[in-house]
Amino acid sequence: MVPEVDPTDVARKLKSTPERVLLLDVREPFERELAVIEPSVHIPMGEVPSRADEIPRDRELIVYCHGGTRSMMVAGFLEGLGFTSIANLSGGIDAWSVKVDPSVPRYG
Repeated sequence: MVPEVDPTDVARKLKSTPERVLLLDVREPFERELAVIEPSVHIPMGEVPSRADEIPRDRELIVYCHGGTRSMMVAGFLEGLGFTSIANLSGGIDAWSVKVDPSVPRYG
């Protein structure tokens, strides 16, 4: 089972040990044009199976989408491929905007 991590905890990790954390954005390209958490790597959900080899395994992987549902599915898929240090951003980028960075636009 993939754990969920609160946006405020992710923000602390990115500030204290950015080299150890990788944010994976699995939203669609049009969503990324609306709002983004940086730094992050963008691989849309539908492309993850064919591009999983592009995702580093030597960092803590935190997967995010808009609300947390798609990213949880992707995180579970990656866990099945043997990724061991993986978590889902609880509430997705929407929660990030509310709890961490209100400059990140909210969309619905």
